[in-house]
Amino acid sequence: MNLRHILMTGSFLVAASASTTMAADCAIDSGRLSIVGNEFPAIQTVARNAQACDGLSEAKANLTADHQKINLAGMQGDPAEYTTAIVANSSIVALMNEDVIRPLDDLVAAYGQDIPKNQLITINGQVMAVAFMANAQHLVYRKDILEQIGMEPPKTYEDMLATAEKIRAEGILEYPLGGAYMAGWNLAQEFVNMYIGHGGDFYEPGTAQVSINNEAGLATLEMLKSLSAYMNPDYLTHDSNATSAEWEAGNVALMNMWGSRTGVLMDAEGSTPEVYENTMVGAPMTVAGGDSPASTLWWDGWTVAKNISDEDAAATFKAMKHGISSAILNDETMGQAVWMIEGYQPAPVNEGVFSAISMQTTPYPMLPHHGLLHTALGDNIADFLQGKESAEQALSDIEAAYMTAAKEKGFVN
Repeated sequence: MNLRHILMTGSFLVAASASTTMAADCAIDSGRLSIVGNEFPAIQTVARNAQACDGLSEAKANLTADHQKINLAGMQGDPAEYTTAIVANSSIVALMNEDVIRPLDDLVAAYGQDIPKNQLITINGQVMAVAFMANAQHLVYRKDILEQIGMEPPKTYEDMLATAEKIRAEGILEYPLGGAYMAGWNLAQEFVNMYIGHGGDFYEPGTAQVSINNEAGLATLEMLKSLSAYMNPDYLTHDSNATSAEWEAGNVALMNMWGSRTGVLMDAEGSTPEVYENTMVGAPMTVAGGDSPASTLWWDGWTVAKNISDEDAAATFKAMKHGISSAILNDETMGQAVWMIEGYQPAPVNEGVFSAISMQTTPYPMLPHHGLLHTALGDNIADFLQGKESAEQALSDIEAAYMTAAKEKGFVN
């Protein structure tokens, strides 16, 4: 498949180093580059290569799992602390709602006419970001453990539950499932995936009026609770980093994980041959007899801050364009992501994301109000999973929290 036709704990301060990245002529005379984004390897690669541009008066990056907690505040100053934020389908919405990123049409016309159109994220008729990778959550499994119990890789979440029960029953692992179920953004994302898999619609047609307190919503919560029974009891504190660490330690045998994270699970660093040699990826799973994967298709890309000088904006655009050029591709980086870059050759580790694409996985909703629902979900699901309230009450709380926020923002009356 031609990608051009498709649309661990802690914080890393990344500095360009001549020992790791050659200095590059990016046609920059002056201007600063200050990046904020997530910390996984593909983004580290982009940031490192962007910072390698000659001519920058400042070149730094703050890559952290907490990027969504700091990027908005860091772009609201005048001038903004960060000149670019690396974002995805969901996180760009908050920055647009607060008017802290600029349309890129003029910069594209001046310096980016060779960027393929499928990488230009156009919202309301304006280019607001440049995408460089596709992403999705999909199955990761231990081949040796599944062979030991005589079961095939699960294709549905019902299969996953049955497989987990057999692993536990045979005394192999007490908590065989991993999951990025940390209360907040991660837990909300799991709901979004599962709700889509159940065929649910988030809003009344053509409106921002939320509608999740229904059969699909109830079934989604019940499936999340069933899965959590096979996870580490501290699952509500586990983000992708913690879940990956559990995997590398050999503590889990099955999980739903981001394609951008699977590369580190299949290399020797931080793990043992028993684990990494038996780590395999599979397609996103379905649920409840549905045809659509219980997952979402994502892009990651970069933006340019609004509250910076035109000089800094041009320097940032040129540097980030270099950061996602074909020059970054090599044996080490090829498997870090499903790159939307000329010259990318898919690696076996990326098969899960390509499966998500071929299965026509639903893109994450890029709606101006959906971030408010995502927040409400993340704040109100944990009590149900812990047995403190019913599924009906949890969904009612979520809808109420969303409606309060949506009214404040003017999305509903």
